Amino acid sequence: MNIEIRTASTAQTPEELLNDLRALVSDAELMLNGSPDENCSTSFAALQKRFDAARQQLGALYTGTKNTLAAGAKYTDQTIRANPYQSLAIALGTGLLIGVLVGRRSQ
Repeated sequence: MNIEIRTASTAQTPEELLNDLRALVSDAELMLNGSPDENCSTSFAALQKRFDAARQQLGALYTGTKNTLAAGAKYTDQTIRANPYQSLAIALGTGLLIGVLVGRRSQ
């Protein structure tokens, strides 16, 4: 079994992380479908290292996204509490606009 051993990359975007995960799955499938040889343990160790790196990157991406969403929700809550009548008017106007557009589309 001769597969190319790649090193773990430092994916910065979700797309790059997804591409790394796809490549990892592809390499794992090649390893499983191939015949065992003396490089099998080396290949497995490389795959394990790449998997651990991808898991850490995914955890960091999840934590960052969670913090960003929590901050946005907190800001929205503070804005609504500071301006309740303006928030209500905006929500009513948005709902009315969406209702008119959907009503026209269904005719």
